[in-house]
Amino acid sequence: MARFLDSSVYLYAILKPRKELTRREKAIKDEAKAIISSLEEGEEMVTSTIHLSEILNMVESRLGLEKALAVLETFLSMDNLTILGVTRENYEEALIIAEKYNVSPNDAVAVTLCTTNGIKEIYSFDKHFDNIPWIKRVTKN
Repeated sequence: MARFLDSSVYLYAILKPRKELTRREKAIKDEAKAIISSLEEGEEMVTSTIHLSEILNMVESRLGLEKALAVLETFLSMDNLTILGVTRENYEEALIIAEKYNVSPNDAVAVTLCTTNGIKEIYSFDKHFDNIPWIKRVTKN
């Protein structure tokens, strides 16, 4: 079963830190790189248009438009990455989840999409996902 890929993973993997990283932050960055390596090696993953947009906006902001377009091209070329669309109904469900479990709207959309698509695990460093009893947040290490 595919796992959902949260935007935090890709951003930790690709973005250069603005300051020296702590030991914990280095470990997170290494884990993020391991997850992205698994994706590049063919592990089936799912993300959404929202999470892809989060990645692209941050990459463009920090690294420029050309790099953001290259990232988009890479994501679109991966047959093992499913990119799910988001509907008004997804947002309506997400609003309920966000309020009940104290997660951000975009995290709640991820939960909604996972639930709808039978996905039980999410690659993420966002501990708010731990508030959702039916979703398991996982990392590589």
